Amino acid sequence: MSGHMDWMQFITRKLGWVSPRMLAWIERKLKRVPAVRRRIERESAAMMEEMEASVKPYRGEVASYARIPEAGCSHIAILAEMDALREKEEARWKEGFVSGAVYHGDREHIELMNQVYAIHSQSNPLHADIWPSTTKYEAEIVAMTAEMLGGNETNGEGEQEICGVVSSGGTESILLAMKAYRDWSREAKGIRKPEMIAPTTAHAAFEKAAEYFNIRLIKVPVDKEFRADVRATRKAITHNTVVMVGSAPSFPHGVIDPIQELSEIARSKGIGFHTDACLGGFILPWAKQLGYPVPEFDFGLPGVTSMSADTHKYGYAAKGTSVVLYRDEELRHYQYFATSDWPGGLYCSPTFAGSRPGALSAACWAAMLAVGKQGYLEAARKILETAAWIKGQMEAIPEVFILGDPLWVIAFGSKSLDIFQIMEAMGKKGWALNGLFSPPAVHLCITLRHTQPGVAERFIEDLKSAVETAKSNPSSTGGLAPVYGMAATMPFRGMVSDMLKRYLDVLYKV
Repeated sequence: MSGHMDWMQFITRKLGWVSPRMLAWIERKLKRVPAVRRRIERESAAMMEEMEASVKPYRGEVASYARIPEAGCSHIAILAEMDALREKEEARWKEGFVSGAVYHGDREHIELMNQVYAIHSQSNPLHADIWPSTTKYEAEIVAMTAEMLGGNETNGEGEQEICGVVSSGGTESILLAMKAYRDWSREAKGIRKPEMIAPTTAHAAFEKAAEYFNIRLIKVPVDKEFRADVRATRKAITHNTVVMVGSAPSFPHGVIDPIQELSEIARSKGIGFHTDACLGGFILPWAKQLGYPVPEFDFGLPGVTSMSADTHKYGYAAKGTSVVLYRDEELRHYQYFATSDWPGGLYCSPTFAGSRPGALSAACWAAMLAVGKQGYLEAARKILETAAWIKGQMEAIPEVFILGDPLWVIAFGSKSLDIFQIMEAMGKKGWALNGLFSPPAVHLCITLRHTQPGVAERFIEDLKSAVETAKSNPSSTGGLAPVYGMAATMPFRGMVSDMLKRYLDVLYKV
């Protein structure tokens, strides 16, 4: 990997000052040069080979199927193999080594989710006449989430009519909302070239929505605390702006954007405002009750016209559900799809999917009822207290620093060491942390798994050890640290995107 890194470092030094638009032009030209193209392919192949070993660890250990077997395998054999793989993977998240990913993980809670799913394994919300129980669950999930996020507050404007739908996850919730704003602006305002404004720290799903729905994404900078820059946002508004975005909190750094100020600007301009509370929707209301400094972010602000909140994160539902909420039904209608002249009959769907697993909605409903307000409050207390202790301990480690002032998603960098070497060393100790860019950093998203006795202490002990490892081996290039380092500094973002697409190819290799 050293030759690869030398090449990347040379390019970075020579082109670091060039504008992004010019860099994209240079990149397109370079890719047409056969020698350069061959070099890129060779270097990418080397990186993918290294990555493949980490994402395909079961090769040679278990049977592999590239075609349907001639005779069906026995149920006992299938379950035995799956159970063996589950045991290999469960220990890591169960013991609290993973950032985010599994947010509850208690055995009794998992069993409840499994039992509910088994009861409803055949249900499909598309056929509401056959499974009306699923529509009951989804309507109540939306109502409970809306109530939690300011749906009962009036602000002197009469009773709120917050509404929404259940989606498959935070990305779909965001995509649905952005599609709704695009269609609303086209019909209500005649906007044919819609634009959305979002801070650079907004979730990548907004960029995906922009690409899918042909919305121009205007990215605005963040301040030194990694919160959206209000002045820059105001300047970015044009007559084509259909929606502005704020995070509560942002995924990278766990900080809350100035949503009160931003949403009021949007309201004064007649622009939609979306609060992305996918990560914080089921913690921030309880954190506020516990006395933590939580700024206003929900429908209690009159300028907030939509929100997303993930039930499958800190709502403790099984993976595969989220809620997208709107201030009124009119806006929600622009999200829906309906056709009345299909030969197959009348057809409509509230989300992108047609058929959907009703069992996931049932499990989500069950999780919310089982946890209850007191359960959510207690879970938030444990998570926030654990986070406060970890932050206090990290502040005593001189080689690292915390970015911004987060509540429970703790991003940290280093001014003297390669932070990705620290991440690599933590990985060798079993920790699965998230690498970040702009600036290079790593974060730990704290869940109930980390509130178990001894887990936080072990994290700090291992972090100190990882720092010492990076100090004593500053030129180490093993593992994925060089890949993260290259992605963080490589000026040609198209090449990084190409690498990510090749990584996805690797995932689908048998």
